[in-house]
Amino acid sequence: MPFCLSKCPYCDFYSVKYNEETAIMYSQAVIRNIRHYLSMDSSLKFDTVYFGGGTPVLLWKEICSIMNELSPHITDSAEITIEANPCCTTKEALCSLKSNGVNRISFGLQSGVDKELKALGRIHDSLTGIKAVNLAADAGFYNISGDIMLGIPYQTKDSLNDTISYMTSLPLSHISAYMLKIESGTPFASAEIKLPDEDEYADFYLDTVKSLDEKGFIQYEISNFAKRGFESRHNLKYWRCEEYIGIGPAAHSYYNSNRFAVNRDIDAFITADIQQTVITERECGNFSEWAMLKLRLSEGLDFETASKRFGVTRDEILNKCRLIPNKLYEIDDKSIRLTPEGFLVSNAVIGIITDI
Repeated sequence: MPFCLSKCPYCDFYSVKYNEETAIMYSQAVIRNIRHYLSMDSSLKFDTVYFGGGTPVLLWKEICSIMNELSPHITDSAEITIEANPCCTTKEALCSLKSNGVNRISFGLQSGVDKELKALGRIHDSLTGIKAVNLAADAGFYNISGDIMLGIPYQTKDSLNDTISYMTSLPLSHISAYMLKIESGTPFASAEIKLPDEDEYADFYLDTVKSLDEKGFIQYEISNFAKRGFESRHNLKYWRCEEYIGIGPAAHSYYNSNRFAVNRDIDAFITADIQQTVITERECGNFSEWAMLKLRLSEGLDFETASKRFGVTRDEILNKCRLIPNKLYEIDDKSIRLTPEGFLVSNAVIGIITDI
């Protein structure tokens, strides 16, 4: 749902300025595409649905219409998530979304420190974040996620501790904590911004892992932490190399063994009978891809699946591990897992392990 009230200066996700008329036409195009996929396979059942953005909560009325279209094809225990900006969240929207099947909400909180929020170009302050999360809880949402951004302007060890205390004092069941990355073409890329060095980034990350664990948020993926039973089922599909269908400009899919993407063009999406996609990879799901995704998870890569599905033995994997410092991974009879220190250099470590 690629609509925002304003563009954050660090963001390179595809989005356009919110317009009600365009939003209605957009939702109609989404429904056309849902019907298309169902016409290709009427047995399709969805056990997760994720409305990402942009700022999807702006389109809450349209999302309710989309949910009415999807509801006959959603399993009884499905996880249905919507992303939300605190300043765009209302009681009416939350209650309507909840009554139409949405049962999980993810807030872009980013920080609990107003100075840092302002530096990020966010249009909400910390008090607005508190009000939005509590409003969601009052509307009956018990599965609520919040984002923390690490390594942002003005952030210090003490201010990060303040943010973690802020987040964990709210009725959240899930927290995503990820590093600010300066993307080319964004306003931040051309601005003179003082950011932490690599050692400071590492300290921020490891302190966050430790602090969230002490607060009952267990790390289950490089950037994600949850109370027991509240891991994001939708995102786990990505990391377990399971199939999914993406709809909308810039959406990606992994379906029928192929990966494909939609161009970043909302007008083309709205006017087309069916979204036009470009194949990015055929016959996916080989060992390297599967292992790369599994090693993002705290559960790690299990040797039995590697052997049965790909013919890669435990000994072959362990032979590669001789090139990796011991503190970066853990191993037992069933699996290999990266440590928090390993997650910090995950690309390099995963590259060694998957080079089989």
